Amino acid sequence: MRLRRRGLASINAEVRDGILPAADAVALVPREGATGAGSARNYRLVALIIACALFMEQMDATVLATALPTMARDFGVRATAMSGALTSYLLALAIFIPASGWLADRFGSRTMFRLAILLFMGGSLLCGQATGLPFMMAARFVQGLGGAMMIPIGRLVLLRSVNKADMVSAMSWLIMPALIGPILGPPVGGFIVTYLDWRWIFWLNLPIGTLGVVLVTKYIGDYREATHAPFDYAGFLLSGVSLGCLLFGFETASRPGEAAIGAGLAATGLVAGILYVRHARRVADPILDLSLMRVPSFRLSVIAGSLTRITQGAQPFLLPLMLQLGFGMSAAASGSITVAGAMGSLAMKGLAPRVLRRFGFRRALVTNGLIASGGYALCGFFRPDWPVAAIFATLLACGFFMSFQFTAYNTIAYDEIPKARMSKATSFYATFQQLMLSLGICTGAAALHGGMLVSGATVPSLPDFTVAFLVVTAISASATLFNLRFATDAGAELSGHGARNGGPSARVGAETGDDAMEEKRDGQAPEQPATGSADRTAARTRPIDAPATTPSDADAARRQSEAAEGEVADMHKRGFGSHKGTEAD
Repeated sequence: MRLRRRGLASINAEVRDGILPAADAVALVPREGATGAGSARNYRLVALIIACALFMEQMDATVLATALPTMARDFGVRATAMSGALTSYLLALAIFIPASGWLADRFGSRTMFRLAILLFMGGSLLCGQATGLPFMMAARFVQGLGGAMMIPIGRLVLLRSVNKADMVSAMSWLIMPALIGPILGPPVGGFIVTYLDWRWIFWLNLPIGTLGVVLVTKYIGDYREATHAPFDYAGFLLSGVSLGCLLFGFETASRPGEAAIGAGLAATGLVAGILYVRHARRVADPILDLSLMRVPSFRLSVIAGSLTRITQGAQPFLLPLMLQLGFGMSAAASGSITVAGAMGSLAMKGLAPRVLRRFGFRRALVTNGLIASGGYALCGFFRPDWPVAAIFATLLACGFFMSFQFTAYNTIAYDEIPKARMSKATSFYATFQQLMLSLGICTGAAALHGGMLVSGATVPSLPDFTVAFLVVTAISASATLFNLRFATDAGAELSGHGARNGGPSARVGAETGDDAMEEKRDGQAPEQPATGSADRTAARTRPIDAPATTPSDADAARRQSEAAEGEVADMHKRGFGSHKGTEAD
C-alpha cells in the first residue's frame, strides 16, 4: 500500500469520514473492538451481515401472510380479524423508525443494531408461544420495535463502516433482502404451513438472529456522535401519530368494505403530519429533519425512489393473486414462478458497480428506470397461454432492473450528506421507504378494485389485473422526471464515473477547486448551501493554505503532494494513531 497524492483538504475530509482515526475534536467516535470493519477486504462481509438481518425481517413479514388462515383457525377467529397481527407490526415501525437515528447517535450504532436483532428475536419467541390474537398482536408489536431499528440502523452501520469507493458494491448486497424477502416468503410460508407447524415461521428466526448477534459483535464497528441533541418528544409523538395513521389507513383501505375507515385514518395522519411540519420548523433538532430535503441528491432520491417503491410494493401483492385467481395455479406453483425475481436480483449484484462506473448515476437511473417500469407493465399482459419460460424470463429481468434501481437510489441518496447528519438521513429515508411500500399495496388493491367496479365483476379477471399493473407502473415511470434532474456528475465520487477522464473520482494530481466547503465544515467560514459532489471533491484536493488560483505546472503539483505526505506524517506524530495508508491502491 502507498499513499495517494492528495492535498491536506482531502485528508481532513477523510478524517471526518472515518477513513483515518479521528481526533477528539471530530464529532464521529470510531468503533471499538471491531477489526477492519471498514477495510476494502471486509466491506462485503459487513454488508452481508446487515443484509442477512434485514432478510430475516423481510422474510418474516411475507411468510406470515401465507399462514394467517391457519393461525385464525387455531385462534378461533375469522381470517379477516388476523389483519391485526399485520397492522400492529406496521404501527411499531411507524412509531419507532424516526427515533432510530437518535438512538444510534446516543448509544452507538453497533449496540443498537445488536439490540434490534435481540428485540426481533424476543418478539419472534413470543409469537411462537401465542395462544390467542391479543397475545399475537402484542408480540408482533415487540417484533416491530426491533424491525423499526434494524432497517435504518443497519443502513447507517454500512454507511459509517464502508469506504466511499466500495459503497455501490456494498449497497448491492444490502438491497437484496427488500426484493428477495417478499418473493420467497409465499412459497416458504406455504411449505411451513403445509408440512410443519405455523409456529416454525417465528422459531426459525432464533438461530438466524443468534448468528447475527455474534457476527455483529465481532465484525461491526460501534460508531456514535460525541455530542448529541436532546430527544424531540413532541416530534416523536406527532410523527408517530401521523405515520401510524397513514400506514394503518393505507393497509385498511386495501381491504374490501373498509375504505371509509382507511380514509379517516389517512386524514388523521395528514393532519398530524401538518402539525409536525410546523413543529419541525420551530425546533433545532427535530426527530425527522425536513431540512435534509434541501440537499439535491437526497431530495431527488427520496422523491424518485418513493414513486418507484409504490410499484415495488404493489408487485408482490398483484402477481401471486393474478397467477392463482387468473391462471388457476396453486400457491406452490405460483411461488415457484415468482422466485425468478429473486434470481434476477442476485444476478444484478456484481454488475451494478460496473454499470454505474461506465454510465454514471443520472444516465443509469433514467434508462434503467424506464426499462424496469416497462418490464412490470409487461407482467400485466401475462395470460395462461404464455409459455412458463417466457413468464419466468420476464420476471427474472424485472428483478434484475428493479434491484439495480434501488441500489442506485440507496447509494446516491447519501452522496452529499455530512457524516454528522447521516443518522437523521437514514431515519428519514427508511421512514419514507416503509410508507411508500405500504402505499404500493394500497394503490395496487385500489386499482384492482377500480377495474372490478368498471366491469361489474365480484372476482378480479385478467383485464382487471392488466389495468392494475399499468396504473402502478405509470407511477414508477413518472420518477423519470426527477431522475433527469440529477446533475450529470452526481455521485461521481461514489461510482468512479469519469475517473478515466480525470473526473472527480480520480482524486490524484493537482486538481482544481475551491476550499470554501472544507473551511465551512472546519468552522472557518459561515455555512453556505450544500454544493454538488463534484465541487466538494475538488475542494478536498487542494491544501487549505493554497492560493485561490490553481497551479497547473508539474512543480506545483509535486509540492502539493509532498505537503500532503508531510501533513500525514505530522498527524501520526501528534497521536492520531497508527495507520499504514489512507486507501488501498
